[in-house]
Amino acid sequence: CSYLNTKFSSSLPAFIYCIIMDWNLKIEYCMMKSGSDVMNAAIGIDGGGTKTAFVIGNETEIFCQIEKSGCSYLEIGKEAVVDLIVSGVKELLERCPDAVCDGCCIGLPCYGENRQMDEWFKKTLCKALSPIKIQLVNDAVVGWAGSLECKEGIHVVAGTGSLAIGKGKEDTFARAGGWNEFFGDEGSCYWIGKEAMTLFSKQADGRVQKGALYDLVKEKYHLQDDFEFIDVVLNELAPYRDQVAGFQKIALQAARLHDKSVIHLYERAAEELTQMVFSVKQQLKWSTSEVPVSIYGGLLHAEELILDPLKQKLKLIGCTLEMPKRSAVEG
Repeated sequence: CSYLNTKFSSSLPAFIYCIIMDWNLKIEYCMMKSGSDVMNAAIGIDGGGTKTAFVIGNETEIFCQIEKSGCSYLEIGKEAVVDLIVSGVKELLERCPDAVCDGCCIGLPCYGENRQMDEWFKKTLCKALSPIKIQLVNDAVVGWAGSLECKEGIHVVAGTGSLAIGKGKEDTFARAGGWNEFFGDEGSCYWIGKEAMTLFSKQADGRVQKGALYDLVKEKYHLQDDFEFIDVVLNELAPYRDQVAGFQKIALQAARLHDKSVIHLYERAAEELTQMVFSVKQQLKWSTSEVPVSIYGGLLHAEELILDPLKQKLKLIGCTLEMPKRSAVEG
């Protein structure tokens, strides 16, 4: 390229010289991109009911991370899920122009539960993200891969919904829970929110001693009469999955104010999650006598109210609760 500059700069017409110089710059750019500045990377996506995390990086370094709204097709529709994922991937690549993406792993809520929907997402996302190679898994799988670094153990999801997934010896997997909030998802934020609504009605009736929950609900929804809560539930809460799960925050406030019936509700949630772990443990064979268990999800905001009873109950079934080693989106 230096030879071309010297040889022809004084004799060629200006427009030809500009073409040669442009070619020169492109060669230098390509040489630069093939050197140390190129960052081989993968994209990880952790989808959830309330938020979706995106990351681009490699095993040792995260180049960029962003967050968007939830991507459950049960709530926003399948087309909206694809649009959200594609926009997130595009934003990552725009922020990291030097990254060469080798592949993308997408953890989707409800993936693996509906064969036709699974095939639709796989076909649509492969086309939308081409030429990037993609792998679709349930969002619990990326939680396990991150928290336990793909090793033996059981991972619990306790967010809007709940389930447990585990990997045993010889790469065998098993799952329990996650059946749907209408007749499952025990121990989740949705389940606690729904149970807390029932608990309010019992406190209002006197079937359970009135506690902080009763006062907090009356105050938040400006109830002049206890039965006005029926209209609130039917029109403001029940139609929206995230609103029912969000009601768990009121229960948490009540528990912090020493409402014994609500504290017991968190103990029940710990028991439900433990039953899921026990089911997975029984389905698999293990290399160790003590099985490691990790947990992710919005329920962790309850801290010791859920973690203390969960640790105790897990110990009784030969499991140990461990701190996650990596985030779900890194998994």
